Amino acid sequence: MTLRELQPGKTATILSVGGEGALRQHLLDMGLIQGTEVTVVKYAPMGDPVELRIHGYELTIRLDDADKIMISKPHEAKWHPECKPFKDPEAHPGYGEGGKYHNKEEEHELPAGTTLTFALAGNQNCGKTTLFNQLTGSNQHVGNFPGVTVDRKDGVIKGHPETLITDLPGIYSMSPYSSEEIVTREFVLRDKPKGIINIVDATNMERNLYLTMQLMELNIPMVVALNMMDEVRANGGSVRINEMESFLGLPVIPISAAKGEGIEELVEHAVHVAKYQECPEVTDFCDEEDQNGGVHRCLHAIMHLIEDHAEKAGISVRFASSKLAENDQGMMELLNLSQNEKEMLEHIICQMEEETGLDRNSAIADMRFRYIEKVCEAAVIRPHESKERLRSKQIDRVLTGKYTGIPAFIAIMGIVFFLTFNVVGAGLQSLLELGIGKLTEVTAQAMETFHVNEVLQSLVIDGIFHGVGSVLSFLPIIVTLFFFLSMLEDSGYMARVAFIMDKLLRKMGLSGRSIVPLLIGFGCTVPGVMASRTLPSERDRKMTILLTPFMSCSAKLPIYAFFAAAFFPRYGALVMIGLYLFGILMGIGTAFVFRKTLFKGEPVPFVMELPNYRMPGAKNVGHLLWDKAKDFLHRAFTVIFIATIMIWFLQSFDLHLNMVTDSQNSILAAVAGVIAPLFVPVGFGDWRISTALITGFMAKESVVSTLTVLFGTTTALSGLLSPLDAMALLVFCLLYTPCVAAIASVKRELGGRWACGVVIGQCLIAWLAAFVVHLIGTFF
Repeated sequence: MTLRELQPGKTATILSVGGEGALRQHLLDMGLIQGTEVTVVKYAPMGDPVELRIHGYELTIRLDDADKIMISKPHEAKWHPECKPFKDPEAHPGYGEGGKYHNKEEEHELPAGTTLTFALAGNQNCGKTTLFNQLTGSNQHVGNFPGVTVDRKDGVIKGHPETLITDLPGIYSMSPYSSEEIVTREFVLRDKPKGIINIVDATNMERNLYLTMQLMELNIPMVVALNMMDEVRANGGSVRINEMESFLGLPVIPISAAKGEGIEELVEHAVHVAKYQECPEVTDFCDEEDQNGGVHRCLHAIMHLIEDHAEKAGISVRFASSKLAENDQGMMELLNLSQNEKEMLEHIICQMEEETGLDRNSAIADMRFRYIEKVCEAAVIRPHESKERLRSKQIDRVLTGKYTGIPAFIAIMGIVFFLTFNVVGAGLQSLLELGIGKLTEVTAQAMETFHVNEVLQSLVIDGIFHGVGSVLSFLPIIVTLFFFLSMLEDSGYMARVAFIMDKLLRKMGLSGRSIVPLLIGFGCTVPGVMASRTLPSERDRKMTILLTPFMSCSAKLPIYAFFAAAFFPRYGALVMIGLYLFGILMGIGTAFVFRKTLFKGEPVPFVMELPNYRMPGAKNVGHLLWDKAKDFLHRAFTVIFIATIMIWFLQSFDLHLNMVTDSQNSILAAVAGVIAPLFVPVGFGDWRISTALITGFMAKESVVSTLTVLFGTTTALSGLLSPLDAMALLVFCLLYTPCVAAIASVKRELGGRWACGVVIGQCLIAWLAAFVVHLIGTFF
């Protein structure tokens, strides 16, 4: 039978994995190999995808992909005998003390003054960024979602100025499946760090050690950091560190990155192996005498065949041979083999397939997992089912349940927006507005008392206080929204949202993983665009980036609140939620158009790990909120401040630099009057509104500050626009081009042509939507 036919709660053994290409390799790398037990946990609320338990962790795949995996008839899961708590009697050897991994003959000390560069590598969601922050004192964002780190980050290890460590995106194997995994592979192969710190999730050893073995094959000095050891011990498990070091042939350090345990010892070992270039002692994981004998002979034959090519390319011959055995085309191109060598290589691999009875990819994966089994059998004492896992099961009964998953998601997002716009955010905003108002009054009175020049008074009060102050008052709402989004991500719920929404998003031509960049886009378009790097398909990535601007970012909140207070005071929250929903619907409609035109084809398969729920860290949430608040304040007192002064100047003086009493005679009126006619059909063809929309391209918050400077009061604005005109303007502001920072991030990800397309396309869509809203409104 196929895995698709296996009922929830049932266990079977994998017989074969069908399919081809990168997806099949990715499934093998994730542990879906012949002979492995797999249990179906549950199906998503919409019936697809399915959640599996394999090698002690949860993985989600679509039913179409499960249909390609042949399994045995259901049977009872293997019983693992309980082990009594074990304490390793041997003291863990310090660095340089000659542990079993230490080989004095092969070491050579690097010249004094050499910068010790390190790659911090590991699986997704294993704690890399937390460890990076501990090592460097940095405050990078940490999240409980696979793929939080989407770019490399550099830092110096505290107390070691001669070091430089790079936090790399999470990667499951050295066969990259998504764009952020390519970043990691390219860095390790091309930049050739002096050492590797491989962080391993000790609660999920089998999956994590798969990457460890591939990194060892690179023959680069390396240490293994067993993270989350506090959780392992708390659940009755343990790791015999010295036995594991014997199997791996390198230093293994138990740590807890979150609690700062074992960090100093890790740094000492890492610096030592890099300084003395102590490479892993073990890189051959197959035994000529066991069932992997065919793999052993194959790999060694390939090593003899390509030895000169690997040396010329500067790549470990063992690593190159295993990648060639997996039919890695990137490695094939890098080694530049002759046609004769390629034919001989194919013969060698075919012989291995004949001897093992497995295809090439399965044979190599099987060889690695068999060695991992030996390591775990000798060195790992399995913990009881963790408290975190039991808690996650109970929570998931509601949050991913068949009948409760989708209502729970809608309820959670509804609560987030209600608390942001009506309770917490709105309450704090009122207090801040009160403070800004009092400060403005005091400043105005002081300037009048000291008979300050009227022009300067106008600049300070009308330009700076009214302009910047009006934007500053929305800081509490923005921080509150980011607080809730950060809590959802840190808890692990974001991964469940992707699981729940995959089937719905697939109808739009996207993968469930796209929901995360889109949700982040509600906070800010820039990180939303960057988060798309976690998507394995270039097609999905481009499509997600182009749809992210339809998710109303928090910078547009000041605009919504400003117009809602002026034109719809009794229905403010309803107007804001309506705008958010309208943006989502426009994004869905655009997605259907894209699917039939620019991005034909099917979305990529949905293969994702589901992490356990964890309590969001107060320190991490605090860092994120401070970063967002600091970014907002920076923009308020730079871009928006400068834009406000420029607007004040242009609307206060004419072309002869004489101060005007009527702003219609100003420089600004002359410039903005050129484009104002374009907005007449949609109900807001006034030059002042055109000006505000132009400044909104610099920063969306500038729209409010510009209108405040130009109109002075909301009464003047409501005298110009009708509620229908205001609604059309709100729709235009919702949909028109994102800010400069967002466009720059699109350009960085997709290139200049796509960025220009976003600007023009969003403006055109916004104008058409505003026109339709205005046209329909005239009939009512």
